[in-house]
Amino acid sequence: MAEFIPVPPFDLVVFGATGDLSLRKLFPALLHRFLDGQIPAQSRIIGAARGDLDTNSFRKLIHDSHEEFAPGACVDHAKCEEFLQHVEYVKLDATAEALAWAGMQAALSTGDGKVRIFYLATAPSLFVTIAQRLAETGLATPDSRIVLEKPIGRDLASARAINDGVGAVFDESRTFRIDHYLGKETVQNLLVLRFANMLIEPVWSRATIDHVQITVAEEIGVEGRGDYYDKSGALRDMVQNHILQLLCLVALESPNSMDADAIRAEKIKVLSALKRFDAAGAKEKTVRGQYKAGLVKGKAAPAYADEIGRRSGTETFVAIKAEVDNWRWAGVPFYLRTGKRMGERRSEIVIQFKQTPVSIFGGGEGPNRLVLRLQPDEGVRLWLNMKEPGPGGLRIKTAPLDLSFAEEFGVRYPDAYERLLMDVVRGNLALFMRRDEVEAAWTWADALLAAWAENGGEPKLYAAGSNGPEASANLMDRDGRAWWDPE
Repeated sequence: MAEFIPVPPFDLVVFGATGDLSLRKLFPALLHRFLDGQIPAQSRIIGAARGDLDTNSFRKLIHDSHEEFAPGACVDHAKCEEFLQHVEYVKLDATAEALAWAGMQAALSTGDGKVRIFYLATAPSLFVTIAQRLAETGLATPDSRIVLEKPIGRDLASARAINDGVGAVFDESRTFRIDHYLGKETVQNLLVLRFANMLIEPVWSRATIDHVQITVAEEIGVEGRGDYYDKSGALRDMVQNHILQLLCLVALESPNSMDADAIRAEKIKVLSALKRFDAAGAKEKTVRGQYKAGLVKGKAAPAYADEIGRRSGTETFVAIKAEVDNWRWAGVPFYLRTGKRMGERRSEIVIQFKQTPVSIFGGGEGPNRLVLRLQPDEGVRLWLNMKEPGPGGLRIKTAPLDLSFAEEFGVRYPDAYERLLMDVVRGNLALFMRRDEVEAAWTWADALLAAWAENGGEPKLYAAGSNGPEASANLMDRDGRAWWDPE
């Protein structure tokens, strides 16, 4: 049974409190931490948004949203109501001048001695403005903290502008750049798997690993985010942050400790070794796709162009053959893939090992694979070659050793936002991105975006409900490999 240790009392201000992220993820995460006794009674959660609400109507919005997105999750109605008593609302236009912040100043006037956190669940274009207003109004105390949602900018220049603007108010030790993938159990277990098991680390290199696959597949389309998504695309939305973070954790060297800067310093080394693309490399080793109409789980799904109401050259799918140029990984390709309107919702890392040099069994052996499933059902599978039971000769079958977190540990474990929010309160930066990480990732992504622009051309179409365009399969087939797409 997991032990939940209470955090210090805090005041948490959520900007963009009526938005989708806040209602679907942040407030449910805080509710679950409260139900498990991790949030002290003196803590307050203050929602800030432009909506014409008061505290009571805001509490009702949170309650109704939780019932919609997680029906039946709150079985202890008295405790859920108790949680809502810790929630307040302040109507505020975050772009308004400092004089308009009087309501927020009044709300925080009684918070002395508590950890103060500002969570910016807003568009990145507001990050610097909000930080400046917090400084002008005196709300940004010397020990307060700020949380920035991804994406941090849309390219290196805008990321630097955000980092400079926010950094003028909050130093690096008080800036938490959140990527919820880093809070997932399987992602954290990757470090434990590698560095707490002598069985694993000695074979974690080019000597025994053939290649690595990282897939983040979504069934959904743009879901009302068309204006944002069409200006971003799959590379900016998923690869530059989520997928590169996963790649770093697969490829990094052992840090000296679990100290935040020790881990993040090793991730920077990986990003620095990640080979950049020129136009020729991008044409050979990357695929851009966009979904057309099709069937997802038997239901009709419209084309991307129909969803946003116009033709567009924005990619909704990307496949990349990436390379990490260092001694451990030279010659080991990292195949990265993400897309919307694919056949199933699935995020996983596949470590495929090399074939045995000689078969003494007459063939039949498949490669060993270590599959780390991030969603929807977190777990670890190690595929081994075993003798199939029965008489009549020796037959080999590739079968998994299966560790499902839900089945093995038998309890509900906190989701990513629950863990990360509590780490912010504790001041633990280990699972958050440092400024130079963000900028190194954008440096790599910008080079690929420039290469695509130089090459020109439209994304290749793929049917909604498929695993992406045929060119994605060809990218692997040319190397004698195939995507891991289990039935």
